[in-house]
Amino acid sequence: MALLTGWAAFLVSVGTIGCIYGLLTLGLNVHYGYTGLLNFGHVAFFAAGAYASAIVTMPPPSEVTNASYQIWFNLPMPYAFPVSLAAAAVVGGALAFLIGLTSVRLGTHYLAIATFALAGVFSDVLVNEAWLTNGSFGMNSVPKPGRAMLSADVWQLSYLLFAAGSLLAVYLLLERLMNAPFGRLLKGVRESEAAAKTLGKDTNVVKLKSFVIGGMVAGFAGGVYAHYLGSVVTAQFIPAVTFTVYAGMLLGGAASNTGAVVGAFTVVAFRESTRFITTVYNWIQSTLPDALSGVLPTVFSPLPNNPSFIPSMRFVVIGVLFVLVIRYRPEGLFGDPSEIQALGEED
Repeated sequence: MALLTGWAAFLVSVGTIGCIYGLLTLGLNVHYGYTGLLNFGHVAFFAAGAYASAIVTMPPPSEVTNASYQIWFNLPMPYAFPVSLAAAAVVGGALAFLIGLTSVRLGTHYLAIATFALAGVFSDVLVNEAWLTNGSFGMNSVPKPGRAMLSADVWQLSYLLFAAGSLLAVYLLLERLMNAPFGRLLKGVRESEAAAKTLGKDTNVVKLKSFVIGGMVAGFAGGVYAHYLGSVVTAQFIPAVTFTVYAGMLLGGAASNTGAVVGAFTVVAFRESTRFITTVYNWIQSTLPDALSGVLPTVFSPLPNNPSFIPSMRFVVIGVLFVLVIRYRPEGLFGDPSEIQALGEED
């Protein structure tokens, strides 16, 4: 008997994706919210972690259709699960370190351009280096920990609990870190890098440490994501992921870990729920009396006659939400206005 049907299965799926995006947003919040680093390449760390987890646990190419990768470890599940997540965090942090070495010295807007460009380069590497990533086919046999021992519904619930526990653990760790002297140092660099230098702080090293920490959190999120879907494909890691995470962070409030999590869940819930706008539209039209059945088509007749038009408009709405939050409530739902003023002065 199925435990999860209809809306229950949908809510469990949205909750799990929300936890993963919550991790991603926490990582970005370390960069932008606490340190003032305008990173537009955050999705690259996410992708690096996902592929690292896949490589650690993927079976030999002979067991996979359209496989051309030449490196795999085939570590058994579920015992290799912690190892794969640790690898994801390390690889995400290592990529952040390499990008940060050449980028953190740049000013805010130049840093944004550099990180965006480097993320594009990394995406091309993922596509072209098929010996490592299986190219555009991706890695479609990523093991799901415990799936062989549990029914589909129990596994979905169990993974939701794991993702929520991981999010809580990272949240508490970052809360403690950002309230420690190191966190205050990050804020000091964000508010006045020149003042931090006069106090003898090497601000480039501080920013590089921040970059690595955020990259490790994003890489860890990638590992959780890979084992949840059981598939890692380059088309999943597009720039829109970064801007969705930014929308969540700014909605909840930059420099607020609570705001980062709430904002991520809000944006994910909106994005996923609006996939069904067409279904809801058709249902409403079918339930209207005959006398009113032509009202909705008349109202929406100026819109393009394309089934995917209305669902795709949710990305436009997210973009408009992004602009409105920045314009009318830049501190977000949980942010401190003084924190945002400091970010604005730095920009």
